[in-house]
Amino acid sequence: MNWVNKKKLPVIEMIKHNDQQCLNINNLWCALYSTFNMANNCQVDTTILDEINDKSIVPWPEFSREEFKFTLSSCNNSSTLGPDKLMWNHLKIICEDNECLNTIIQIANACINLGYWPLHFKISTMIVILKPNKKSYDSPKSFRPIVLLNTMGKLIKKVIGERLQFNTVSNDFIHPSQLGGLKFKSIIDAGVALMHTI
Repeated sequence: MNWVNKKKLPVIEMIKHNDQQCLNINNLWCALYSTFNMANNCQVDTTILDEINDKSIVPWPEFSREEFKFTLSSCNNSSTLGPDKLMWNHLKIICEDNECLNTIIQIANACINLGYWPLHFKISTMIVILKPNKKSYDSPKSFRPIVLLNTMGKLIKKVIGERLQFNTVSNDFIHPSQLGGLKFKSIIDAGVALMHTI
């Protein structure tokens, strides 16, 4: 990936937050945290959910080996390591062993059945990188946080995401005009929808 290659770093000034210079690590942490977590403690209006018609309850079948193998095959081997230092190609080799794959599937099924997400999967490392082509790097908004999670948890989340997307689309939970973030949807679909509206 281009952004991980060595680059000539720009001159970075002292980061300022609320017109105060960040002179120690605590001030810097507060500046970055308040910038990157602006949605923290925001009120959410959940009454819009009352407008949605009730749908029948759909059972959640146990995960299959095929789901895990399919999801794992699309994972990029050059992704940056998370706190567990486990790369996707390592996990692909581990999952070639049926016993190991079955154990991972049992963990995923237990997470769903118990409604519990293990603390190990929540541990993350945040890397803060420069946004390119900024005139000045004296503001926290000139940086971008990248959160690296443990690979096993990411795999299980990806499998859950694949299944949720399939279930929501096949049961008409998503409006037909929703195109972003959906598989098999592209800019061509957006263009067709726009032309239809026009």
